[in-house]
Amino acid sequence: MIVEERIYTCYCGKSQQYVKMYEEEGLAIQRPILGHLLGYFTSELGELNQVVHLWAYEDYEDRAARRCVLLANPEWKTYAAKVQPLVLTQKNKILIPAPFSPWANGPVHSSRK
Repeated sequence: MIVEERIYTCYCGKSQQYVKMYEEEGLAIQRPILGHLLGYFTSELGELNQVVHLWAYEDYEDRAARRCVLLANPEWKTYAAKVQPLVLTQKNKILIPAPFSPWANGPVHSSRK
């Protein structure tokens, strides 16, 4: 299992607007395609105006296949064009659970599609 961490830094004061738009539109498009959302967060201290989300995948190939489907989705393209002006920077990481991590073998109660 791998976890993708995505961090979007929004323009000052725009992170809550981004989260609201995602809740109202983006989540319904992404969730059935990407599968297992581990969490969606905003920053309170440190670097502000950040939106962080974590997605679990079986492996790199699973992630690549799911991202390919998402990026070809016309609804996603329309949604992404709406929120793109709110985002200043983006960082992505692939996280690999340590062998002793509770996530080493995937989520305990997986609802992957």
